[in-house]
Amino acid sequence: MVNKIKNTRGIHQVIAVILFTTIASRGFTQDSTYTRPPVVSSWKEYARQVLHDPEKKMIELRTLIPALRYDLRYAGNNNFMQRQMYPAGTHSTFLRAPVAEALSRVDAELKEKGLGLKIFDAYRPYSVTVAFWELVHDERYVANPSRGSGHNRGLAVDLTLVDRQTGAELPMGTGFDNFTDTAHADFTALPGKVLDNRKLLTSTMEKYGFRVLQTEWWHFYFPGNDRFEVLDISFRKLQKLQR
Repeated sequence: MVNKIKNTRGIHQVIAVILFTTIASRGFTQDSTYTRPPVVSSWKEYARQVLHDPEKKMIELRTLIPALRYDLRYAGNNNFMQRQMYPAGTHSTFLRAPVAEALSRVDAELKEKGLGLKIFDAYRPYSVTVAFWELVHDERYVANPSRGSGHNRGLAVDLTLVDRQTGAELPMGTGFDNFTDTAHADFTALPGKVLDNRKLLTSTMEKYGFRVLQTEWWHFYFPGNDRFEVLDISFRKLQKLQR
């Protein structure tokens, strides 16, 4: 049974790789099938909003949780787009203040088990979401730019569990940005240890207010889409606010 699961999963992954490699090789052009929502791209407007509501401040995660490990996939080309989506030298990532604080409580609980967190992505500028949509028109895996995403609002984070001392990732059944059924949060045809790891990650995140995206075991979001604006502020400018 296990061999059959592994073989089926392998076939699905090969199909996914071929599909996305083929699409990516064609490049992409501007898509007119979405309507741009209100987007905050002005630094002054963002600063004004933070002054009015301090919970809207974007927090660089390591300033609050120093033990976090980063593997920011879109700062390089090890991602489904197979290209660098963030500026070269991007070494920081952000979440809104209450979301970052909730994540710090997750980290504190995991520390008691000798575990920690590795971050693949958190805040994502709106312009990058547009680029994703132009490649993958599938709302199971990328956000429709008409609404913007939790990542654009600083409410969503992609992560996994690691051994706190060595940094080794715990087995989760698939890697990050896997577009197969095996990556679904409710997929159960996996070894018991993998299911235990997924359950631990999900239950700990949910304990502190996060919810898991059903098609991606690594993607967690905080409620608040109606309260927090879609942002298209650069990482460099957000970093200035941390000083």
